[in-house]
Amino acid sequence: MDRAATFPDVTLAILAGGQGTRLGGVAKGLLSVGGLTTLERLRAFGSRFRDTLLVANVPEPYDRFGIRTVADTVQGKGAPGGVHAALGAARTPWVFVVACDMPFVTEPAARVVLDARGEDVDAVCLEHDGRWEPLFAAYRTELVTRWGEALSEDPSMRRVLTRFRTRTLPVDALRAVDPELRALANVNRPEDLARYGVTLPER
Repeated sequence: MDRAATFPDVTLAILAGGQGTRLGGVAKGLLSVGGLTTLERLRAFGSRFRDTLLVANVPEPYDRFGIRTVADTVQGKGAPGGVHAALGAARTPWVFVVACDMPFVTEPAARVVLDARGEDVDAVCLEHDGRWEPLFAAYRTELVTRWGEALSEDPSMRRVLTRFRTRTLPVDALRAVDPELRALANVNRPEDLARYGVTLPER
């Protein structure tokens, strides 16, 4: 815990997600960029926050990183379930959520979202080509109970967010500090490996 954190009221929550089947079943947090795994890169980014939390239903591949890890409280709900677990485990008023396959997240990019918080806002996310970006977003931890109630409907992330006071930002707000939107890049498919200079972990 870093009491001199840039964002002292925020926990960084990293969602490990699924099993990376489109990449051959790898743990996506072990993908490597520039000699560091994506999880190592995000752990370093986490030094800007009061705490860092990993949400992983299969935690064993990540044991060596020493990050506090929790599993989904409500199983089988995908990303909405992962965010719910992060809200329940956080020790700060806010959570900033990213996916473990996002290697290029930066402090200036995160600040675009985090600076848009307010007393009248429960969540902040970017809107890109009509799509919301819920895995590069800030959430009040006090949403946890109502968020959990919403999971009974097997909702999409956007459907959950419409229940709350969600502030959406145009993606051009991010372009001001990240012209190529690299902070939003995630590695899901084989073609993404070459595109972003990512290597698979050794078996």
